[in-house]
Amino acid sequence: MNVEAIVSDDGKTLTIEVRGKLDITLYKKFSDSYKDKIDSVSKVIIDFSDVEYIDSSGLGMLLVLRERCGGDDGVIDILNPNPNVKKILHTTNFQQLFNIK
Repeated sequence: MNVEAIVSDDGKTLTIEVRGKLDITLYKKFSDSYKDKIDSVSKVIIDFSDVEYIDSSGLGMLLVLRERCGGDDGVIDILNPNPNVKKILHTTNFQQLFNIK
């Protein structure tokens, strides 16, 4: 599976692990991974350790997730993007919307 969602033991943090390419082919898996969990957590972590590539549809999926998390009030960390993915995130100013670490 290319997307896996894990809720922490205390129920406060949702970690979404993405592998491969974050593009339109993962839209359903990505949105399904959080849709039933997002309302019960206070923080979302997206683990990009194994993301090779992100395109505009992947960026759009991150924006939809951000809106579901409450927009400016949501706390979303994007962890471990590779240099190419990090460059795309910074070129599109996603560091203003997400905590990129």
